[in-house]
Amino acid sequence: MKILVILPRFPFPLEKGDKLRAYHLIRTLSANNDVYLFAVSHNKVSDTDIQQMQTYCKDICIARIYRFIALFNVVRSFFSIRSMQIGYWTSRKARASYRKFETRVAPDVIFSQMVRTMKYAAHSDLPKIIDFQDALSMNLERRMRGRRGLAYFAMHYEFKMLRSAEYNATRIFDTATIISEPDSEAIPQRKDTVVHILRNGVDFDYFKPLDIEKQYDIVFCGNMQYQPNIDASRFLVNQVMPLVWQSRPETRLLLAGATPKPSVRQLASRLVTVSGSVPDIRPSYAQSRVFVAPMRIGSGLQNKLLEAMSMRIPCVTTSVANASLGAVDGTHLLIGDDAKSIADAILRLLDDKELCDTLVENAYSFVRSNFSWESAGRQLEQILSVAVSSHHQSTQVYDEFED
Repeated sequence: MKILVILPRFPFPLEKGDKLRAYHLIRTLSANNDVYLFAVSHNKVSDTDIQQMQTYCKDICIARIYRFIALFNVVRSFFSIRSMQIGYWTSRKARASYRKFETRVAPDVIFSQMVRTMKYAAHSDLPKIIDFQDALSMNLERRMRGRRGLAYFAMHYEFKMLRSAEYNATRIFDTATIISEPDSEAIPQRKDTVVHILRNGVDFDYFKPLDIEKQYDIVFCGNMQYQPNIDASRFLVNQVMPLVWQSRPETRLLLAGATPKPSVRQLASRLVTVSGSVPDIRPSYAQSRVFVAPMRIGSGLQNKLLEAMSMRIPCVTTSVANASLGAVDGTHLLIGDDAKSIADAILRLLDDKELCDTLVENAYSFVRSNFSWESAGRQLEQILSVAVSSHHQSTQVYDEFED
């Protein structure tokens, strides 16, 4: 098949979850298909990053949307009663570039990632699939909690617009994929819409145990510009760690991840290291005795948990993060939903080597059995193939996607 993939970000380097998912799905699809990539970018993409994707893509088109244009489109979307996220990742010039690229490529099927890109393929007569990835509206709804004033008003507005966009996507696209059952249940959809669960994977050859001396007791990794990770970092340092320090005063914590916000950098202290961006995240896992993902908001699957489990690091997380993972508390990891229960779980793992050994072996078997990029690629290839064979062109016009 000739597959045209539409992305809201260029998929390399792999510092964000949506880029990681896109990269590995493209990589696996390219084994048996011709993949063409159309990606939006707000920054200049380096030649090195383009060359990385040329390994898997027959042709690449990058639509540069300068940030001042993106911000103008956000404002215009607000006053036009449309999703600001879709406005941020869409422009008339980029849509014109896409139409030319689609015409030139003449693909068999379109695979569009996230509702942020839905306007590009909305009017195409070709069979098309949208990958919701996760439920963006649910993510935003959780992030609204505790907000007040203008921030709450803006987030509530965008929540309603995203809910509408997610529903419209189930009308416009032939079928859909999403990362987990909880996210699928949060998507408003037509009764006859099929939303396939397409799980993430982990690169087991890359994320494997490393023989590195332990320098930290606890590590939390993630993109530190992402609000759920910022919230988790602050919760961990300000509420969980004081309880840990009561029993283990010298316990050391590492916060590792790309582009930490000032509110994360300010968490650094004698016992808390904020590393910032690192060229290779694996040593951050391997230098630590316990991995903690104290997520209170957000949606989707936490790739960081898959990576830690693959590297045989014992894990502590919350029910919010585990909902998409589906691990068993006490068998694959430990779960806590408030500061005390998370602190207690951390202390158990720091004090009980036998428990750690049992959890890491069970967790490794769990991720090996359930989270494979190759398996996800084969499943997606089948979904795309069925869409091609069963597609009927539609002449319906969707006025809400016209400028």
